[in-house]
Amino acid sequence: MTAGQVDTSRPHPARVYDYLLGGKDHYPVDQELGEQMPEPAKVGVAQNRAFMHRAAGWAARQGIDQFLDVGTGIPTQPNLHQIVQEINPAARIVYTDNDPIVLRHAEALLVSTPEGVTDYLEADVRSPEKILDHARTVLDFERPVALSLIALMHFLADEDDAYGVTRTLVDALPAGSCLVLSHFTVDFLAAHEEALARYRSSGITLQPRSGAEVARFFDGLDLVAPGLVAAPHWHGVPAPEHGQIPDTIYAGVGRVRG
Repeated sequence: MTAGQVDTSRPHPARVYDYLLGGKDHYPVDQELGEQMPEPAKVGVAQNRAFMHRAAGWAARQGIDQFLDVGTGIPTQPNLHQIVQEINPAARIVYTDNDPIVLRHAEALLVSTPEGVTDYLEADVRSPEKILDHARTVLDFERPVALSLIALMHFLADEDDAYGVTRTLVDALPAGSCLVLSHFTVDFLAAHEEALARYRSSGITLQPRSGAEVARFFDGLDLVAPGLVAAPHWHGVPAPEHGQIPDTIYAGVGRVRG
């Protein structure tokens, strides 16, 4: 398969995510895997997306007008730039993902307001310096930047140095910036091994982490209240049925100290 070509023979996390959100930009192989996921994980996808909306809006209301969104996924409206540019039309956003199909949609859908900027880079999070080099051509790293790692780092195994990758990105951020992160967990699932094995057998790396392990991504940062919590509880109002289905997503926002 040549660079930029979409592999439709194997599922891809961005396309499985799209299927679970009710999108149309996926293939049968992605739908098949999505249908095999346990109900808590399916619900967690929607809860994760809602957290992204709230956290991006929160950051924009704090006065942050620059966003670096790594692991963008297939655009599902409202996208991050639509959330923040509604609050501040001059906001600047850099998106990056490693799936060629996301690039195709980015070119068509990630359209900025006249006052702001949206930009896209096809890159893998495992190449943080490449991402930062490009982001610096669009964003001013002398001013606060919100780094968004939404439902991404659980696709990096420990041997991929997930913490080191995150640290490289965070260390480039000036004071007043923030890290917005959500992460898959099985802390609240009584039985999960069979579902995880099925997902991994598709060829997708999946590394769920405990609350303590997810908290390590925020080392050196000041966690914003309410801290690291299940996604529905981060500045949200859980649905009435919440509690009947176990949580699968930890979410939090950390500030870069001055």
